[in-house]
Amino acid sequence: MEIKIEPIEENAKLFRFRLKGASPSYANALRRASINGVGTFAIDTVTFYENTSAIFDEYIAHRIGLVPIVTPLKGYTDKDEILFSMEAEGPCTVYSKDLESRDKEVKVAIPGIPIVKLAKGQRVRLEGKARMGIALNHAKFQPGLVTYEENNGVYEFTVEAFGQMPPKDIVNKACEAIKEQIKDVEKFAKKI
Repeated sequence: MEIKIEPIEENAKLFRFRLKGASPSYANALRRASINGVGTFAIDTVTFYENTSAIFDEYIAHRIGLVPIVTPLKGYTDKDEILFSMEAEGPCTVYSKDLESRDKEVKVAIPGIPIVKLAKGQRVRLEGKARMGIALNHAKFQPGLVTYEENNGVYEFTVEAFGQMPPKDIVNKACEAIKEQIKDVEKFAKKI
């Protein structure tokens, strides 16, 4: 039986489609690869030069690490590091939009995420390095949520993107990841 995909709904954050002609194991492999096998950028290391806020460095770094970062589909590898910087003085609320990227393509996906509230005279000055990774290693690299329901051998998928890339691209990248894993298994099997 031939595998077919029928789109149901698509916008910037949601992609729903039907998968026909696939086995349960294939449908689940696609779901799992979409969740934890797609490479995305996330701020992985943060260096603080000044932090006089009431919040510990580690807590702020953790919040920054969970900010979705736009991940272009081409031109970047897991060896690339993108530098972000932030400098703020209170009274104010520091938002994700205050993280300035040195790369115009790799930037904060959602500008309104609160990071820390600064009282009068409090300052935060830091730099963060974003790198590409997969959610199998850390949840901050997860590009979205993917679920499906099965009805008579037809799988209805729902893909909700977190902002790093469009939801349709998450599925396409997951298929590429599955292909690469199969190639790795094939190379290993030929050595046996």
